[in-house]
Amino acid sequence: MPVMTYRQALHDTLRAELLRDPNVFLMGEEIGVFEGSYKITAGLLAEFGPDRVRDTPICEEGFVGAAIGAAMLGLRPVVEIMTINFSILAMDQIVNHAAKIHAMFGGQARVPMVIRTPGGGGQQLAATHSQNLEVWYAHVPGLKVVTPATPADAKGLLAASIRDDDPVMFIENLALYNTKGEVPDGDYVTEIGKANVMKEGDDITIVSYSRMAAVALDVARRLEQDEGIRAEVVDLRSLRPLDRSTVVESVRKTGKAVVLEEDWLSYGVGAEIAATIQEGAFDYLDAPVRRVAAAEVPLPYAKPLELAALPDATALIKVIHETLDATRFHR
Repeated sequence: MPVMTYRQALHDTLRAELLRDPNVFLMGEEIGVFEGSYKITAGLLAEFGPDRVRDTPICEEGFVGAAIGAAMLGLRPVVEIMTINFSILAMDQIVNHAAKIHAMFGGQARVPMVIRTPGGGGQQLAATHSQNLEVWYAHVPGLKVVTPATPADAKGLLAASIRDDDPVMFIENLALYNTKGEVPDGDYVTEIGKANVMKEGDDITIVSYSRMAAVALDVARRLEQDEGIRAEVVDLRSLRPLDRSTVVESVRKTGKAVVLEEDWLSYGVGAEIAATIQEGAFDYLDAPVRRVAAAEVPLPYAKPLELAALPDATALIKVIHETLDATRFHR
C-alpha cells in the first residue's frame, strides 16, 4: 500500500468522489482559488470548475443552510468549515435543521451532506481557535460524527460519509494533517460506527479517538517494549454511532480501562465511555475506569501553558501505572 499524509488522503478521496458521482460538489470559504486553508482542495477548482468547487462568503450559517437545501433536492454537498470553532455560527442549521429534517418530515426528505472541519489544540491558536467541540455534535440524534485518526481512515471514512444518506460531521484534527501512514489503493470505504482495535493486548484497555488515538498507540507500544505491559488500544473512529460493543468486549478481556481524549474532562466522551463500560462490563472490572483529558481551562496561547493544559503521553502513562498498581499488576 502507498504511504501518504492524512492531508493527501483527504484530497485524493474528495477528487475520487467528485469523479465517481456528478451529484457531489464542494463548498466553503477559500476552498477554490486559494485551494483551502490547509490545501486539502488544492487543484480541484482547476480540474472540476466553479460549479463543483464553490467558494462561499464568510457566512457559515448561510452556506451550511444552502448545502442543506441542495442535499434535500438530491445533491451531495461536502462543506468545508475552516475550523470547528466557526461551526458554532452554523449551529442552528446543523442541529435544528440538518439533524432533524428526516424525522420531522416523516422520512420524506433526507440530508446527505458532509461537513468537514478541523479542530484540536497544540498549534498556538489560542482559546477560541483550539477547541474540541465534537462532543457537542455527538450529543445530537440525527447527526453522524466521524473522527478519523489515520490516513487510511481519513480516506475510508470520508468516502463512507459522502455516500451516506444522513448528515455527517467529519471532524479532522489540525495536528494530523502531516502525519503519514499506509492507505489502501482503489475504492476503499470504512464502515461508520465500527471502532478499530489498533493494537491487541490483555493487561489494560486504552480507549481514544482522533489525534489522541495515535498518542495511545505510541504509549502502548512503548510500554510493551520497555515494561512488558500489553495494552489494547481501541480507536473509536466515530462518536455517533458509537461502537459500544467493541469497547465492552475489550474491557471484559483486560479488566481495566483508561479513556484518553483531547477534549475537556467534564461531560465529555470519556464520561460516555465510562458509563458504557459500567453498564456492559462492571463485573469484569478490577479497578475504576480512569480518564485522561485536557485541563478545564480555555486553552492558553503561550506554548508552555498550552502544553501543560493538553493531555500527553506522560499523563497517560502515569494513569496506566496507577491503575495497574491498584490491581497489583507486577511490572
